[in-house]
Amino acid sequence: MTVAPDAPILFFDSGVGGLSILAPARALLPTAPIVYAADSAGFPYGTKSEAEIAARVPALLGRLVERYRPRLAVIACNTASTIALAPVRAALDIPVVGTVPAIKPAALLSRSRVFGVLGTDATVRQPYVDRLAAEHGADCTVLRHGSAALVQLAEAKLRGEALDPQVARAALAGLTTQPGGDRMDMVVLACTHFPLVEAELAAAAPHSMGFVHGGEGIARRIAYLTRDQLWPDAPSPGLAVFTRLDAAQQALRPALARYGLDRLDAL
Repeated sequence: MTVAPDAPILFFDSGVGGLSILAPARALLPTAPIVYAADSAGFPYGTKSEAEIAARVPALLGRLVERYRPRLAVIACNTASTIALAPVRAALDIPVVGTVPAIKPAALLSRSRVFGVLGTDATVRQPYVDRLAAEHGADCTVLRHGSAALVQLAEAKLRGEALDPQVARAALAGLTTQPGGDRMDMVVLACTHFPLVEAELAAAAPHSMGFVHGGEGIARRIAYLTRDQLWPDAPSPGLAVFTRLDAAQQALRPALARYGLDRLDAL
């Protein structure tokens, strides 16, 4: 199937977390047209039930694909990917790239053989995470913690608000206070919001630890899946679409512009 050069890549998240996936993709494909969709009316996903997410995400992505006709969709959200990736792929007739916790690289990098998985409550309890930990970290102690407050911290940071350093400290303490946590040397940022506050997490760390996430790997996957397709000759202003567009989203305009998203729209 021939893909028009102006067919966009669609990035989907509940909020601004998917910007941590958009950034490396734009670096690799600088002229790619972009539609970034945030389900602000359903935010946050991490505190919702599996049934709610499994029902909501495929329906929303179906509407987005119908409206914007993307060449490829990226579920730039760990929670939505671990729960709804299979039904979304079954429902759409375009390639769909999911976001999964970077457990494999954490296991490869950990010297102490203790690493943490820091995500949302919904993500860290998924059987998918169990399988990744068993497959790639069988000889490791894998600690898990869910933090809804850290998701809100990332959203606040991109709105330019003052940040409470206690939020990052508490999120890491959820890992370091578990048995073996004093030896933890790697943390998987298993929510796409969390790389946006990596600096705050590093500043709050009680001892030396590294942070890993999957943004660059997803960018390479997007480039591979679109390797034979045409792109525009020059970058164009990206579009940010929200299922609820109110003052909180309007406050994101300066941050969105830094990611090349100069236009806002409501779904």
